[in-house]
Amino acid sequence: MSAVGLHTEASATGRQWLTLLGRRTVLTVAHTITYAKRLVDVLSLLEDDFRVQVAFTAPPHVFGDEVPRFLERLGCAVLPWEEAVRMPFDVAVAAGPRGVERLSAPVITLPHGAAYLKRMRSGPEAGVFGLRRQDVSPGGKLPAAVVLPHHADLAELARHCPEAVPLAHVVGDPAYDRMSVSLPRRAAYRRALGLGDAEKLVVVASTWGTHSAFGRLTALLPRLLAELPAERYRCVVLAHPNVWSGHGAWQVRAWLARCARSGIALAPPEADWRSVLIAADWIIGDHGSVTLYGTLTSAPILLVSSPSQEINPESPAAALALTAPALSPVHPLVDQLEYAAAEYRREEYAAIGARITSEPGRFHRNMRRLLYRTLGLGQPAHAAVTAPLAAPPPLSTWSRAGREASV
Repeated sequence: MSAVGLHTEASATGRQWLTLLGRRTVLTVAHTITYAKRLVDVLSLLEDDFRVQVAFTAPPHVFGDEVPRFLERLGCAVLPWEEAVRMPFDVAVAAGPRGVERLSAPVITLPHGAAYLKRMRSGPEAGVFGLRRQDVSPGGKLPAAVVLPHHADLAELARHCPEAVPLAHVVGDPAYDRMSVSLPRRAAYRRALGLGDAEKLVVVASTWGTHSAFGRLTALLPRLLAELPAERYRCVVLAHPNVWSGHGAWQVRAWLARCARSGIALAPPEADWRSVLIAADWIIGDHGSVTLYGTLTSAPILLVSSPSQEINPESPAAALALTAPALSPVHPLVDQLEYAAAEYRREEYAAIGARITSEPGRFHRNMRRLLYRTLGLGQPAHAAVTAPLAAPPPLSTWSRAGREASV
């Protein structure tokens, strides 16, 4: 669908090409691929409703270069940012704050990952990312609604931006709910990835930034190749899309080309990591959202990085840093995996995972109610269903893509 149809209210020329007129309009503000993936998932709540027209826009962002292409591959109607800010919409949804104060629409803001894990300890931008005043009310303009995953987040919001508390809605976490309903499909995901019954999957999960696990891959990946018997172990790297955007896809693949040639899969930034995480036998991660979502599975977690200066001490990431064993650079890797499995206590990790959301299983119900209330429409007369995750592609597909990119 072309974005030309979205000129309906502003241009008679645009109106003549539309088939359906008078729709309520929703603008999806996708700054980065991470934000876009979260919002596309959320806006599935508007499927089948002919009363609503959804458009997308990609504001300027340091990690946003690939967003327009990502959205176009999905078939989204993409408006240029400078055009979007000149047009009225009935609702705008955003998972990041940059520039949204320029929009002519009631804005609903959502977190783009698990809980609010990261903080800045000092300086003018100190505070918990996502809950600071500049995050909640950019340009001094409050949104129509602030979506929170957990009731505990209200206290942090009150410290940073008390005037936003009346606008807050504790809705839950969509990734938590999608993963929870998909856990029974673990065997199917493993078959889809191409894993044999005797093979064990080690997932290496990295957020972005100088203290992330990605910065330690130069030491970790050679160990995965040298110490894990290839006939028993398969490995996949889940790197944050900001790593790809910041350094460039060619560079990331070039850095990991030898690993790809040796069979370590590198999931592309647009891939859905959630089904891969469910299939894991072990997760080696850091203080990012993907590692935290790993607490929903039964995979033991080892931490290669957990910088206390970057972790919100009130978040479940802080609890995970005290619970999961730290990967040692000197002890044999197989021994460490076996130790983590032997010491793993499901109830400890389940308690950490429970701190991601205080509305487990209810995100879709709660979020749809908020969306339609803001749109001024009655909800469709059917339940908002949380769909299981689609099966992932074979790991060999991602390994092959890495080899081809290095030629």
